[in-house]
Amino acid sequence: MDFIRAEVFVEPIPKEKRIHGTVKYEFNVLKDVDSVFFDAHNMDFSSVLVDLKRVDYDNDGKRISIQKKFKKGDKHLIVLTYQVLPKQTVYFLGWEDDNPNNNQIWTQGQGKYTSHWLPSFDDMTEKVEFDMNISYPLKDNVIANGIRTKIVGNHKGGALWKFDMQKPMSSYLLGFAIGNFEAQQLKSTSGIPIELYYEPKDSLEVEPTYRYSKEIFDFLEIEIGVPYPWQNYKQVPVQDFLYAGMENTGATIFSNTFVVDSTAFVDKNYVNVNAHEMAHQWFGNQVTEQSGEHHWLHEGFATYYAYLAERDIFGDDYFYWHLLETARALDNFSGEGNGEALTDSSAGSLTFYEKGAWALVMLRERVGDGNFRQGVKNYLHKYAFKNVTIADFMWEIEKASGMKLTDFEETWLQESEFPFAVAKKYLIEKCPSIAQYFLLEPYKQEESIDEDMLMRFWNDSTSIYLKRQLILDFEDNIQDEVLSKIISGEDIIVRQALAISVSRVSKTLKADFESLLNDNSYVTQENALFKLWQGFPMEREKYLDLTKNIVGLPNKNVRLLWLTLALVTPEYSPDSKPQYFKELSGYTDSAYHFEVRLLAFQYLKGIGAFDDQTVKNLIKACNHHVWHFKKSCRKMLKEFLKEDENKERLMGIYPTLSLEQREYIDKTLGK
Repeated sequence: MDFIRAEVFVEPIPKEKRIHGTVKYEFNVLKDVDSVFFDAHNMDFSSVLVDLKRVDYDNDGKRISIQKKFKKGDKHLIVLTYQVLPKQTVYFLGWEDDNPNNNQIWTQGQGKYTSHWLPSFDDMTEKVEFDMNISYPLKDNVIANGIRTKIVGNHKGGALWKFDMQKPMSSYLLGFAIGNFEAQQLKSTSGIPIELYYEPKDSLEVEPTYRYSKEIFDFLEIEIGVPYPWQNYKQVPVQDFLYAGMENTGATIFSNTFVVDSTAFVDKNYVNVNAHEMAHQWFGNQVTEQSGEHHWLHEGFATYYAYLAERDIFGDDYFYWHLLETARALDNFSGEGNGEALTDSSAGSLTFYEKGAWALVMLRERVGDGNFRQGVKNYLHKYAFKNVTIADFMWEIEKASGMKLTDFEETWLQESEFPFAVAKKYLIEKCPSIAQYFLLEPYKQEESIDEDMLMRFWNDSTSIYLKRQLILDFEDNIQDEVLSKIISGEDIIVRQALAISVSRVSKTLKADFESLLNDNSYVTQENALFKLWQGFPMEREKYLDLTKNIVGLPNKNVRLLWLTLALVTPEYSPDSKPQYFKELSGYTDSAYHFEVRLLAFQYLKGIGAFDDQTVKNLIKACNHHVWHFKKSCRKMLKEFLKEDENKERLMGIYPTLSLEQREYIDKTLGK
């Protein structure tokens, strides 16, 4: 069968974390068959119609199957009406508190998970034109794939938000987000509407968050050589997203930890993720892998084109030094016997993303810029809105270049070990500052590097990335008087490297590190505060006063450190300590992003200051939807419960826990 079009109606019921829905599928019968099925996890169906007539069906909790004879050449309509409590893929956040402004609903269907909220296809080879209709009140904004054609409201404040798609896509790329969002409107040079969403509280951070968005879009259209394949492009940041971002067709959803001010932009910005998810609109969305062993065609390509976009923005030196960083990571990984082939469907992210990007760097080097671009262009045109294999892509590159690339495939796609020597040679040839850096390698191995040698390299170079690496590698070899000059005269990323690397601040460096408390980097400020507080006990009050109004990155790195230091500095504001503890403990609440919560838990654990509410928040976090946060909290709770007195405390708050939380505690304690 070939499913052509789907009209989707969904109504989220936030308080129940439930979805009510109906979907109409139009399909053509390609062969005589006697059944049809849809992937549908834990769904209850109230109506199943074929050509508007009720039919019998089987529902095993994973699939719904309809037994009926369908003849080749016929066209049919199936209508499924259902409700579901999604165990994953749709996330309802903020509904358990009294603040309506932080309520959000969003999806994350990566791979094959849309079938947890919509009867669909856990198979990327079934491409359908999906039109979405979402019932939700007008008080919030609704974002989904495609052009929003209409909002039909009623007198009760309800509305039907209608979205139109014109091209087919795999169902895992279907997505929506609902919340208190506003949007800034842009247009690409080619005329594509670009919508940049944000929460009203973050209005001052729109520019640094989305900095270079139009430039990236324009660059990708020119570099790839194929027009953007969809009607419009939207980006929306959400709370507690599982990953950095997800490339839903025409509607990227990403983590609001990338919503930053201009100072945080230096430390952690959205540029790479922005370009990566945008590149997926061609590589993954327009052309889609047939199966997991071809995943390079998604992640390797999106990573590579994101690096090219960064190169266009930040320059060659940035590009090559970043490649060196990933090459080292891949070399360490494969050197430990963990290397993976790019054709291995079970390979990890480091392989698919970074080794995948490196494979394209070397493929382009092998066949030349013109041949590479032409091959990519032919590939995207030929397989637009279809499914592909690695062989399909390589054949287009071979045709465009006139070269046989069997040996390339063996080395870069099929071999598990990363060819670091080849990558290193390429970088030395392409980047003078990296070539200069590797001149130090023999001396490094012999441990014969002295300060004079380092300074000769330093003074001969204008590369801030070389200088940053020299600081990270050899800070111990440089006298404090020289480090002082570096702090006062070098680029911000060099100063940041120094703030991170210096293990103990000497009296010589004291004044220079004090200046770093005002540097335009929250990572630098955090490191400078802690190291000054640690190194000069008699001046702790001064350092705390100087930094008391700094919040820092979205994870509140400086503020959480400040609260902890204020609590453990006996002479500092003793009357305010209850207030400081209340604030620090309060950041463990579910109203905050999981990165803020984890850091607050870690600081409170470090100073031994869990109160009953913190313990309750920790227990709640043990069932969070983000796996690595949940895992960290479960480990922390187990360590906390090793003490008998803590077990007694837990029993005192046990009756106030939810049923789910009590069940988890019983399991943890082996009851």
